[in-house]
Amino acid sequence: MFAVMGITGNVGGAVADTLLQHGKKVRGIVRDAAKARTWQENGLEIVTSNYDDHLTTAFSGVEGVFVMIPPNMVPEPGFPDSVVRIAAIKKAILAAKPPRAVFLSSWGSDKTSGLGLIAPNCILEQELGDTGVPSAFLRPAWFMENLLYSFSAARSTGNYFSFYQPLERPYAMVATKDVGRIGAQTLLQDWQGNRVIEISGPTSYSSKDAAAALGAAMGRPIAAVAVPRDSWVDTLAQNGLPADRSGAYIEMVDGLNSGWIDFGVLGTEQTKGTTDLVTTVKALAAKSNSRVEPATH
Repeated sequence: MFAVMGITGNVGGAVADTLLQHGKKVRGIVRDAAKARTWQENGLEIVTSNYDDHLTTAFSGVEGVFVMIPPNMVPEPGFPDSVVRIAAIKKAILAAKPPRAVFLSSWGSDKTSGLGLIAPNCILEQELGDTGVPSAFLRPAWFMENLLYSFSAARSTGNYFSFYQPLERPYAMVATKDVGRIGAQTLLQDWQGNRVIEISGPTSYSSKDAAAALGAAMGRPIAAVAVPRDSWVDTLAQNGLPADRSGAYIEMVDGLNSGWIDFGVLGTEQTKGTTDLVTTVKALAAKSNSRVEPATH
């Protein structure tokens, strides 16, 4: 039995699927049991926990746990919600002492500043790195599935409006199903101490490549257009991100554009997913009317 958080989302769902394919039992940990009804009908044990004492029960009597915190695109200063959740996770890990734990973190979590929305993952690594439980921290690149949020504008205007600049610069990207698969495969391994695993896709992609992938999925040319830096606050506000809460997102993008957030950190393991960007975007287009959990980076 393996305990998996986030099964109703992209990464956690892929972790659960992969474990099931390996003939393992899965205990799904959710905040809303109604959202996990399909999983339960397919034989998963479901534990409901809103970062409370039920989390210790969920982490007990298993071979390993997959742990993640939900993304928050409009965090308060200091990320108080994430800090509380991380503390609850640490309390449960220390109480249950599972044989191993895999944590979803993010690239850039080796840094302690200039991370924006990624900062809670840095806090997670710092807080959960001393539990005594063999732990693996997954640091995936930018999620390819984030392009879902550009579909509407691309369809209506023929443009992919990108904050990631310059448009020709390649960035590491990865499909969430590959992150989940690698997370599950890691859970099935034995190790001691802590590991940090950087996860990228089969190659890097630029904003122009992203526009081309959108075009391939939509069957029409899509042009990459750089959103001017001095208009980011207003542009984000027009798209639903309040001006007084957009700072964390902007700091993260600045960190990516400057190279502050990057791969190749000394002492980390390197692994690659196998799913390319066009395949991922075409799959997103096929189900673009379905709800997809937000990605964080």
